[in-house]
Amino acid sequence: MAVGRVVRRRRFAWRECLEQTWFLAAVTSIPSVLVMIPLGVAVAITVGSFASQIGAERYSGAVVAFVIIGQAAPLVCALMISGVGGSAICSDLGARKIREETDALEVLGVSPVERLVLPRMIAAVVVTVLLDGVVMAVGIGATLIFHVQVLHGTAGSFLATLTQYARPEDFVLAEIKAATFAVIAAIVASFKGLTAKGGPQGVGDAVNESVVLSFILVFVANTAMTELYPLIVPARGAY
Repeated sequence: MAVGRVVRRRRFAWRECLEQTWFLAAVTSIPSVLVMIPLGVAVAITVGSFASQIGAERYSGAVVAFVIIGQAAPLVCALMISGVGGSAICSDLGARKIREETDALEVLGVSPVERLVLPRMIAAVVVTVLLDGVVMAVGIGATLIFHVQVLHGTAGSFLATLTQYARPEDFVLAEIKAATFAVIAAIVASFKGLTAKGGPQGVGDAVNESVVLSFILVFVANTAMTELYPLIVPARGAY
């Protein structure tokens, strides 16, 4: 409803949205990449050791497609936008709440949801969707390098199974997951921030609650979307 009102009135806070986009990108990009590199290596080690035991080394690329594209990359982005970006959003809005800045906006006839929450939500979605693409590329690249240089596999077989079993729909689902997780994190952080009470201690409690609740909701949403995806898009390829 807030989005529709902003569009009709042409009162969207573009400057606030751009500032929040830049801020969220700055605080989440490097940590996400640094988390994804060892995660990609861990996937390569696990897949390589298990595949060598059953003689299925050539399916390493397919497993990477399932793990990194479908699960790891969106969840890494979600954890970063919830833990790093969400805590910043919650603390900022909570500080504005206890300083009565949001009450002042309402007195002036300006909705805090339209002026403060909506730009942050859009910024979170844009950053998380773009970051998911970067994280997927880093994860796949780290896994490929480790697979070739350490496990002495072949890049050809890795990429062949990756392209055979990874579909465009898988990448689309990963981006949809990232956008959904960003909306969840932004809504929870904004709600907890705007309802913070009890001074600075109350803001700190609201930040902790928003991070924990965001993580729970993200994992629930991820499970639901993962279970529904095979029912909507049948699997491709034969083993």
